[in-house]
Amino acid sequence: MPRKVYPLRYPRLDTVLMVERFIQKHDGEFKKKQLWENLPKRMMYQTFCVVIDYLLYSGKISVDAEGKIGWIYYPEKVKQDLKFRHLFWKKPRRI
Repeated sequence: MPRKVYPLRYPRLDTVLMVERFIQKHDGEFKKKQLWENLPKRMMYQTFCVVIDYLLYSGKISVDAEGKIGWIYYPEKVKQDLKFRHLFWKKPRRI
């Protein structure tokens, strides 16, 4: 049975926010390794992977078929779209 590997370093909040802002600015331009290489501040790759895993789990980013990372978290847009009743899904009627 393989052992679970725990990260040696956990990211600070400012590091997570830096990565979030960079992904928002460069939406869909970079793959994972390219993104890490182009960050404005250096960090360990293992720490960067923890941040990416967190953002994937929280639903803020996605990875397309080519492996490029994109920002998908737009709460303002969702609030605006919820005003339109025709976008709601209706439950099918039971016969």
